[in-house]
Amino acid sequence: MKYYSTNGNSPKVSLQTAVVKGLAADRGLFMPERIPTLPKAFFNNIGEMSLQDMSYVVANTLFGDDIESGTLKNLVYDTLNFDIPLRHVSDNIYSLELFHGPTLAFKDVGARFMARILGHFNRHNNNDALVNVLVATSGDTGSAVANGFLGVPGVRVFVLYPKGKVSRIQEAQFTTLGQNITAIEVDGTFDDCQALVKSAFMDKELNEHMKLTSANSINVARFLPQMFYYFYAYAQLAKRGQDLSNIVVSVPSGNFGNITAALIGKRMGLPIKRFIAANNRNDIFLNYLNTGVYTPKPSVATIANAMDVGDPSNFARVLDLYKHSHEAICKEISGCSYTDEQIAETIAKTYKETNYLLDPHGAVAYRSLEEGLNPEETGVFIETAHPAKFKSTVEAIIGEEIDIPDRLAAFLNSDKRTIELPASMDKFKEFLMSL
Repeated sequence: MKYYSTNGNSPKVSLQTAVVKGLAADRGLFMPERIPTLPKAFFNNIGEMSLQDMSYVVANTLFGDDIESGTLKNLVYDTLNFDIPLRHVSDNIYSLELFHGPTLAFKDVGARFMARILGHFNRHNNNDALVNVLVATSGDTGSAVANGFLGVPGVRVFVLYPKGKVSRIQEAQFTTLGQNITAIEVDGTFDDCQALVKSAFMDKELNEHMKLTSANSINVARFLPQMFYYFYAYAQLAKRGQDLSNIVVSVPSGNFGNITAALIGKRMGLPIKRFIAANNRNDIFLNYLNTGVYTPKPSVATIANAMDVGDPSNFARVLDLYKHSHEAICKEISGCSYTDEQIAETIAKTYKETNYLLDPHGAVAYRSLEEGLNPEETGVFIETAHPAKFKSTVEAIIGEEIDIPDRLAAFLNSDKRTIELPASMDKFKEFLMSL
Protein backbone atom coordinates (compact mmCIF):
# COMPACT_ATOMS: atom_id res chain seq x y z
CA MET A 1 0.00 0.00 0.00
CA LYS A 2 1.27 3.43 -0.93
CA TYR A 3 0.30 6.69 0.76
CA TYR A 4 -0.23 9.95 -1.11
CA SER A 5 -0.34 13.58 0.00
CA THR A 6 -3.67 15.41 0.19
CA ASN A 7 -1.92 18.33 -1.54
CA GLY A 8 -1.01 16.10 -4.48
CA ASN A 9 2.48 17.50 -5.03
CA SER A 10 4.65 14.81 -3.41
CA PRO A 11 5.54 11.28 -4.52
CA LYS A 12 3.62 8.38 -3.02
CA VAL A 13 5.46 6.71 -0.13
CA SER A 14 5.42 3.49 1.89
CA LEU A 15 3.63 3.14 5.22
CA GLN A 16 6.98 3.26 6.96
CA THR A 17 7.90 6.57 5.34
CA ALA A 18 4.45 8.02 6.04
CA VAL A 19 4.77 7.09 9.73
CA VAL A 20 8.36 8.29 10.12
CA LYS A 21 7.86 11.54 8.19
CA GLY A 22 4.43 12.37 9.61
CA LEU A 23 3.81 15.14 7.10
CA ALA A 24 4.36 15.03 3.33
CA ALA A 25 7.02 17.23 1.74
CA ASP A 26 4.33 19.48 0.22
CA ARG A 27 2.80 20.00 3.71
CA GLY A 28 -0.11 17.69 2.86
CA LEU A 29 -1.39 14.81 4.98
CA PHE A 30 -0.81 11.22 3.99
CA MET A 31 -3.75 9.07 2.88
CA PRO A 32 -3.86 5.41 1.79
CA GLU A 33 -4.05 5.16 -2.01
CA ARG A 34 -6.94 2.71 -1.70
CA ILE A 35 -9.35 1.78 1.07
CA PRO A 36 -9.98 -1.98 1.05
CA THR A 37 -13.40 -3.30 2.03
CA LEU A 38 -14.06 -5.97 4.59
CA PRO A 39 -16.05 -9.10 3.61
CA LYS A 40 -19.72 -9.28 4.58
CA ALA A 41 -19.00 -12.41 6.61
CA PHE A 42 -16.94 -10.27 8.98
CA PHE A 43 -19.98 -8.20 9.89
CA ASN A 44 -22.18 -11.29 10.19
CA ASN A 45 -19.96 -12.60 12.98
CA ILE A 46 -18.70 -9.36 14.47
CA GLY A 47 -20.89 -9.57 17.58
CA GLU A 48 -19.06 -12.72 18.65
CA MET A 49 -15.57 -11.25 18.34
CA SER A 50 -13.38 -9.74 21.06
CA LEU A 51 -12.11 -6.18 20.77
CA GLN A 52 -8.61 -7.46 20.00
CA ASP A 53 -9.68 -10.06 17.43
CA MET A 54 -11.97 -7.65 15.64
CA SER A 55 -9.38 -4.85 15.60
CA TYR A 56 -6.74 -7.19 14.22
CA VAL A 57 -8.96 -8.12 11.26
CA VAL A 58 -9.54 -4.42 10.52
CA ALA A 59 -5.84 -3.57 10.93
CA ASN A 60 -4.72 -6.50 8.78
CA THR A 61 -7.12 -5.47 6.02
CA LEU A 62 -5.59 -2.00 5.95
CA PHE A 63 -1.95 -2.60 6.91
CA GLY A 64 -1.49 -6.24 5.93
CA ASP A 65 0.56 -5.42 2.83
CA ASP A 66 3.16 -3.61 4.92
CA ILE A 67 3.46 -5.45 8.23
CA GLU A 68 3.82 -9.20 8.70
CA SER A 69 0.58 -10.59 10.13
CA GLY A 70 2.13 -12.05 13.30
CA THR A 71 3.88 -8.78 14.09
CA LEU A 72 0.74 -6.77 13.40
CA LYS A 73 -1.32 -9.04 15.61
CA ASN A 74 1.11 -8.53 18.49
CA LEU A 75 1.00 -4.75 17.95
CA VAL A 76 -2.80 -4.70 18.04
CA TYR A 77 -3.15 -7.01 21.03
CA ASP A 78 -0.52 -5.10 23.00
CA THR A 79 -2.20 -1.78 22.18
CA LEU A 80 -5.72 -2.89 23.11
CA ASN A 81 -5.13 -4.52 26.47
CA PHE A 82 -8.07 -2.73 28.11
CA ASP A 83 -11.84 -2.65 27.71
CA ILE A 84 -14.01 -0.19 25.77
CA PRO A 85 -17.51 -0.53 27.20
CA LEU A 86 -20.73 0.56 25.51
CA ARG A 87 -23.18 1.88 28.10
CA HIS A 88 -26.87 2.64 27.74
CA VAL A 89 -27.50 6.23 28.85
CA SER A 90 -31.07 7.09 27.86
CA ASP A 91 -33.77 5.91 25.48
CA ASN A 92 -31.97 4.85 22.28
CA ILE A 93 -28.65 6.57 23.08
CA TYR A 94 -25.45 4.76 24.07
CA SER A 95 -22.06 5.97 25.24
CA LEU A 96 -18.88 4.39 23.89
CA GLU A 97 -16.45 4.94 26.76
CA LEU A 98 -12.98 5.38 25.35
CA PHE A 99 -11.34 6.43 28.60
CA HIS A 100 -10.31 3.11 30.08
CA GLY A 101 -6.72 3.17 28.80
CA PRO A 102 -3.57 4.24 30.65
CA THR A 103 -4.28 8.00 30.59
CA LEU A 104 -8.09 7.69 30.71
CA ALA A 105 -8.56 9.32 27.29
CA PHE A 106 -9.59 8.06 23.85
CA LYS A 107 -6.23 8.93 22.31
CA ASP A 108 -4.47 6.12 24.19
CA VAL A 109 -5.16 3.63 21.40
CA GLY A 110 -3.70 5.71 18.59
CA ALA A 111 -0.71 6.81 20.65
CA ARG A 112 0.13 3.31 21.85
CA PHE A 113 -0.28 1.85 18.37
CA MET A 114 1.96 4.50 16.84
CA ALA A 115 4.65 4.02 19.50
CA ARG A 116 4.72 0.30 18.79
CA ILE A 117 4.68 0.59 15.00
CA LEU A 118 7.43 3.23 15.03
CA GLY A 119 9.51 1.02 17.32
CA HIS A 120 8.90 -1.91 14.97
CA PHE A 121 10.11 0.02 11.92
CA ASN A 122 13.21 1.20 13.76
CA ARG A 123 14.10 -2.32 14.88
CA HIS A 124 13.32 -3.80 11.47
CA ASN A 125 15.77 -1.42 9.83
CA ASN A 126 18.39 -1.61 12.58
CA ASN A 127 18.13 2.16 12.74
CA ASP A 128 20.10 3.73 15.57
CA ALA A 129 19.18 7.32 14.68
CA LEU A 130 17.22 9.04 17.44
CA VAL A 131 13.65 9.81 16.32
CA ASN A 132 12.25 13.07 17.68
CA VAL A 133 8.47 13.10 18.00
CA LEU A 134 6.82 16.53 18.00
CA VAL A 135 3.24 16.73 19.22
CA ALA A 136 0.94 19.70 19.78
CA THR A 137 -1.85 19.18 22.30
CA SER A 138 -5.00 20.95 23.37
CA GLY A 139 -5.41 18.49 26.22
CA ASP A 140 -5.46 14.72 25.93
CA THR A 141 -3.14 14.12 22.96
CA GLY A 142 -0.09 15.16 24.95
CA SER A 143 -0.75 12.82 27.84
CA ALA A 144 -1.61 9.87 25.60
CA VAL A 145 1.46 10.32 23.39
CA ALA A 146 3.81 10.99 26.31
CA ASN A 147 2.69 7.90 28.19
CA GLY A 148 2.53 5.78 25.04
CA PHE A 149 6.13 6.61 24.12
CA LEU A 150 7.53 6.79 27.67
CA GLY A 151 10.74 4.78 27.83
CA VAL A 152 10.59 3.66 24.18
CA PRO A 153 14.24 3.22 23.07
CA GLY A 154 15.48 5.51 20.32
CA VAL A 155 12.56 7.95 20.61
CA ARG A 156 12.46 11.40 22.19
CA VAL A 157 9.12 13.23 22.56
CA PHE A 158 8.43 16.96 22.71
CA VAL A 159 4.91 17.93 23.81
CA LEU A 160 3.89 21.50 22.94
CA TYR A 161 0.87 22.83 24.79
CA PRO A 162 -0.80 26.24 25.27
CA LYS A 163 0.02 27.84 28.61
CA GLY A 164 -2.96 27.97 30.97
CA LYS A 165 -5.33 26.31 28.51
CA VAL A 166 -5.30 22.65 29.59
CA SER A 167 -6.67 21.19 32.82
CA ARG A 168 -4.35 20.63 35.76
CA ILE A 169 -4.63 16.84 35.50
CA GLN A 170 -4.09 16.85 31.75
CA GLU A 171 -0.97 18.97 32.22
CA ALA A 172 0.37 16.76 35.00
CA GLN A 173 0.14 13.69 32.77
CA PHE A 174 2.87 14.91 30.44
CA THR A 175 4.85 17.46 32.49
CA THR A 176 5.86 15.09 35.29
CA LEU A 177 7.24 12.11 33.38
CA GLY A 178 10.82 13.06 32.57
CA GLN A 179 12.93 10.37 30.88
CA ASN A 180 12.49 10.79 27.11
CA ILE A 181 9.53 13.21 27.44
CA THR A 182 9.99 17.00 27.30
CA ALA A 183 7.03 19.34 27.88
CA ILE A 184 7.12 22.74 26.16
CA GLU A 185 4.75 25.36 27.55
CA VAL A 186 3.92 27.77 24.71
CA ASP A 187 2.63 31.26 25.41
CA GLY A 188 -0.21 31.03 22.88
CA THR A 189 -3.06 28.83 21.66
CA PHE A 190 -3.24 25.25 20.46
CA ASP A 191 -3.24 26.53 16.89
CA ASP A 192 0.07 28.27 17.63
CA CYS A 193 1.48 24.97 18.93
CA GLN A 194 0.26 23.12 15.87
CA ALA A 195 1.74 25.77 13.57
CA LEU A 196 5.14 25.40 15.28
CA VAL A 197 5.08 21.63 14.75
CA LYS A 198 4.13 21.95 11.08
CA SER A 199 6.76 24.63 10.49
CA ALA A 200 9.42 22.44 12.08
CA PHE A 201 8.68 19.66 9.59
CA MET A 202 9.15 22.07 6.71
CA ASP A 203 12.43 23.56 7.97
CA LYS A 204 15.25 22.06 5.91
CA GLU A 205 18.05 22.98 8.30
CA LEU A 206 16.19 21.56 11.28
CA ASN A 207 15.44 18.30 9.48
CA GLU A 208 19.09 17.92 8.53
CA HIS A 209 19.98 18.42 12.19
CA MET A 210 17.55 15.88 13.62
CA LYS A 211 15.07 13.19 12.56
CA LEU A 212 11.53 14.54 13.11
CA THR A 213 8.08 12.99 13.06
CA SER A 214 4.68 13.88 14.51
CA ALA A 215 2.37 12.00 16.85
CA ASN A 216 -0.59 14.29 16.30
CA SER A 217 -3.50 12.90 14.33
CA ILE A 218 -1.79 14.22 11.21
CA ASN A 219 0.27 11.00 11.45
CA VAL A 220 -1.42 8.03 9.75
CA ALA A 221 -0.34 5.66 12.54
CA ARG A 222 -2.02 7.88 15.13
CA PHE A 223 -5.37 8.54 13.51
CA LEU A 224 -6.15 5.34 11.58
CA PRO A 225 -6.25 2.95 14.60
CA GLN A 226 -9.09 5.07 15.99
CA MET A 227 -11.41 3.36 13.52
CA PHE A 228 -11.30 0.31 15.80
CA TYR A 229 -13.70 2.12 18.16
CA TYR A 230 -16.48 2.34 15.62
CA PHE A 231 -16.30 -1.27 14.53
CA TYR A 232 -16.43 -2.26 18.19
CA ALA A 233 -19.44 -0.04 18.87
CA TYR A 234 -21.22 -1.74 15.99
CA ALA A 235 -20.15 -5.15 17.34
CA GLN A 236 -21.56 -4.43 20.79
CA LEU A 237 -24.86 -3.22 19.37
CA ALA A 238 -25.01 -6.41 17.30
CA LYS A 239 -24.36 -8.46 20.44
CA ARG A 240 -27.27 -6.71 22.17
CA GLY A 241 -29.59 -7.49 19.27
CA GLN A 242 -30.09 -3.83 18.34
CA ASP A 243 -31.41 -2.71 14.97
CA LEU A 244 -28.22 -2.14 12.96
CA SER A 245 -29.80 -0.37 9.99
CA ASN A 246 -30.05 3.12 11.48
CA ILE A 247 -26.95 3.76 13.58
CA VAL A 248 -25.93 7.38 14.07
CA VAL A 249 -22.56 8.21 15.63
CA SER A 250 -21.77 11.58 17.20
CA VAL A 251 -18.09 12.45 17.62
CA PRO A 252 -16.74 15.36 19.70
CA SER A 253 -14.57 17.03 17.09
CA GLY A 254 -11.49 19.23 17.49
CA ASN A 255 -8.71 18.37 15.06
CA PHE A 256 -11.03 15.88 13.24
CA GLY A 257 -8.70 12.87 13.42
CA ASN A 258 -11.22 10.73 15.26
CA ILE A 259 -14.15 11.31 12.94
CA THR A 260 -11.90 10.97 9.88
CA ALA A 261 -10.90 7.50 11.07
CA ALA A 262 -14.60 6.69 11.47
CA LEU A 263 -15.31 7.84 7.94
CA ILE A 264 -12.56 5.61 6.58
CA GLY A 265 -14.09 2.76 8.59
CA LYS A 266 -17.37 3.44 6.78
CA ARG A 267 -15.53 3.23 3.45
CA MET A 268 -14.22 -0.16 4.55
CA GLY A 269 -17.79 -1.35 4.90
CA LEU A 270 -18.87 -0.34 8.40
CA PRO A 271 -22.62 0.27 8.01
CA ILE A 272 -23.05 3.53 9.93
CA LYS A 273 -25.99 5.53 8.58
CA ARG A 274 -24.61 9.00 9.31
CA PHE A 275 -22.23 10.96 11.53
CA ILE A 276 -22.47 14.12 13.59
CA ALA A 277 -19.38 16.29 14.08
CA ALA A 278 -20.13 17.85 17.46
CA ASN A 279 -18.34 21.13 18.21
CA ASN A 280 -18.02 23.57 21.04
CA ARG A 281 -17.88 27.28 20.16
CA ASN A 282 -15.09 26.52 17.71
CA ASP A 283 -17.60 25.94 14.92
CA ILE A 284 -15.42 26.06 11.81
CA PHE A 285 -16.77 22.80 10.41
CA LEU A 286 -20.39 23.74 11.07
CA ASN A 287 -19.82 26.98 9.21
CA TYR A 288 -18.39 24.99 6.30
CA LEU A 289 -21.47 22.75 6.22
CA ASN A 290 -23.72 25.81 6.20
CA THR A 291 -21.81 27.85 3.63
CA GLY A 292 -19.58 25.50 1.61
CA VAL A 293 -16.63 27.72 2.48
CA TYR A 294 -13.87 26.68 4.88
CA THR A 295 -12.85 29.68 6.96
CA PRO A 296 -10.36 28.90 9.74
CA LYS A 297 -10.15 31.41 12.57
CA PRO A 298 -8.39 31.78 15.92
CA SER A 299 -9.58 29.23 18.44
CA VAL A 300 -11.75 30.20 21.38
CA ALA A 301 -11.09 28.83 24.87
CA THR A 302 -13.95 26.68 26.26
CA ILE A 303 -14.57 24.18 29.03
CA ALA A 304 -14.29 21.43 26.38
CA ASN A 305 -10.68 22.47 25.85
CA ALA A 306 -9.45 19.49 23.83
CA MET A 307 -11.75 20.67 21.04
CA ASP A 308 -10.47 24.26 21.03
CA VAL A 309 -9.15 24.13 17.47
CA GLY A 310 -9.66 26.92 14.95
CA ASP A 311 -8.00 25.28 11.95
CA PRO A 312 -8.47 21.49 12.18
CA SER A 313 -5.70 19.72 10.27
CA ASN A 314 -7.73 16.66 9.35
CA PHE A 315 -10.33 18.70 7.50
CA ALA A 316 -7.99 18.22 4.51
CA ARG A 317 -8.54 14.46 4.80
CA VAL A 318 -12.32 14.88 4.97
CA LEU A 319 -12.23 16.96 1.78
CA ASP A 320 -9.99 14.37 0.14
CA LEU A 321 -12.30 11.47 1.06
CA TYR A 322 -15.26 13.22 -0.55
CA LYS A 323 -13.30 14.65 -3.51
CA HIS A 324 -13.96 18.19 -2.23
CA SER A 325 -17.71 17.78 -2.71
CA HIS A 326 -19.63 19.88 -0.20
CA GLU A 327 -22.84 18.11 -1.21
CA ALA A 328 -21.37 14.64 -0.59
CA ILE A 329 -20.01 15.67 2.82
CA CYS A 330 -23.37 17.09 3.89
CA LYS A 331 -25.12 13.84 2.96
CA GLU A 332 -23.13 11.83 5.52
CA ILE A 333 -22.03 14.37 8.14
CA SER A 334 -24.01 16.98 10.00
CA GLY A 335 -22.65 19.45 12.54
CA CYS A 336 -23.59 21.32 15.67
CA SER A 337 -22.06 23.85 18.03
CA TYR A 338 -22.69 24.48 21.72
CA THR A 339 -21.69 27.17 24.19
CA ASP A 340 -20.10 26.53 27.57
CA GLU A 341 -23.46 27.23 29.18
CA GLN A 342 -25.18 24.61 27.03
CA ILE A 343 -22.42 22.07 27.75
CA ALA A 344 -22.74 22.67 31.50
CA GLU A 345 -26.54 22.43 31.29
CA THR A 346 -26.24 19.07 29.51
CA ILE A 347 -23.81 17.65 32.10
CA ALA A 348 -26.04 18.71 35.01
CA LYS A 349 -29.30 17.55 33.42
CA THR A 350 -27.95 14.17 32.31
CA TYR A 351 -26.38 13.46 35.68
CA LYS A 352 -29.60 14.35 37.50
CA GLU A 353 -31.87 12.35 35.21
CA THR A 354 -29.73 9.29 34.41
CA ASN A 355 -26.91 9.32 36.98
CA TYR A 356 -24.47 9.21 34.04
CA LEU A 357 -21.61 11.68 34.44
CA LEU A 358 -20.43 13.21 31.18
CA ASP A 359 -17.16 15.00 30.60
CA PRO A 360 -17.48 18.34 28.73
CA HIS A 361 -16.51 16.79 25.39
CA GLY A 362 -18.87 13.84 25.64
CA ALA A 363 -21.60 16.27 26.69
CA VAL A 364 -21.36 18.04 23.33
CA ALA A 365 -21.82 14.76 21.46
CA TYR A 366 -24.61 13.52 23.75
CA ARG A 367 -26.61 16.73 23.36
CA SER A 368 -26.33 16.51 19.58
CA LEU A 369 -28.05 13.12 19.70
CA GLU A 370 -30.71 14.28 22.13
CA GLU A 371 -31.59 17.09 19.75
CA GLY A 372 -30.98 15.44 16.37
CA LEU A 373 -31.76 11.72 16.64
CA ASN A 374 -34.82 10.43 14.82
CA PRO A 375 -37.15 7.93 16.63
CA GLU A 376 -36.12 4.98 14.44
CA GLU A 377 -32.39 5.66 14.90
CA THR A 378 -29.93 4.33 17.47
CA GLY A 379 -27.36 6.86 18.63
CA VAL A 380 -23.82 6.26 19.86
CA PHE A 381 -21.76 9.14 21.20
CA ILE A 382 -18.06 9.10 21.97
CA GLU A 383 -17.18 9.73 25.59
CA THR A 384 -13.58 10.79 25.16
CA ALA A 385 -12.13 11.23 28.64
CA HIS A 386 -12.82 10.47 32.29
CA PRO A 387 -14.75 13.35 33.93
CA ALA A 388 -12.11 13.53 36.69
CA LYS A 389 -9.67 14.95 34.14
CA PHE A 390 -11.86 18.07 34.33
CA LYS A 391 -12.50 17.79 38.06
CA SER A 392 -13.00 21.44 39.03
CA THR A 393 -15.18 22.17 35.99
CA VAL A 394 -17.43 19.14 36.42
CA GLU A 395 -17.72 19.50 40.21
CA ALA A 396 -18.81 23.12 39.84
CA ILE A 397 -21.51 22.02 37.41
CA ILE A 398 -23.00 19.12 39.37
CA GLY A 399 -22.35 20.51 42.86
CA GLU A 400 -20.70 17.32 44.04
CA GLU A 401 -17.15 16.14 44.55
CA ILE A 402 -15.96 13.44 42.15
CA ASP A 403 -13.29 10.88 42.89
CA ILE A 404 -9.97 10.95 41.08
CA PRO A 405 -8.88 7.49 39.87
CA ASP A 406 -5.60 6.37 41.43
CA ARG A 407 -3.70 6.47 38.15
CA LEU A 408 -4.62 10.15 37.70
CA ALA A 409 -3.89 11.07 41.30
CA ALA A 410 -0.38 9.67 40.95
CA PHE A 411 0.48 12.32 38.34
CA LEU A 412 -0.63 15.15 40.63
CA ASN A 413 1.86 14.06 43.28
CA SER A 414 4.85 14.52 40.95
CA ASP A 415 6.81 17.68 40.15
CA LYS A 416 6.05 19.68 37.02
CA ARG A 417 8.97 20.11 34.61
CA THR A 418 8.53 22.29 31.53
CA ILE A 419 10.41 24.53 29.13
CA GLU A 420 8.65 27.84 28.50
CA LEU A 421 8.74 29.32 25.00
CA PRO A 422 6.90 32.10 23.16
CA ALA A 423 4.82 31.21 20.09
CA SER A 424 7.83 31.89 17.88
CA MET A 425 9.28 29.53 15.29
CA ASP A 426 12.67 31.21 15.65
CA LYS A 427 12.78 30.43 19.38
CA PHE A 428 11.44 26.90 18.91
CA LYS A 429 13.99 26.19 16.21
CA GLU A 430 16.76 27.66 18.34
CA PHE A 431 15.81 25.30 21.16
CA LEU A 432 15.72 22.21 18.94
CA MET A 433 18.98 23.10 17.18
CA SER A 434 20.68 23.32 20.58
CA LEU A 435 19.99 19.63 21.27
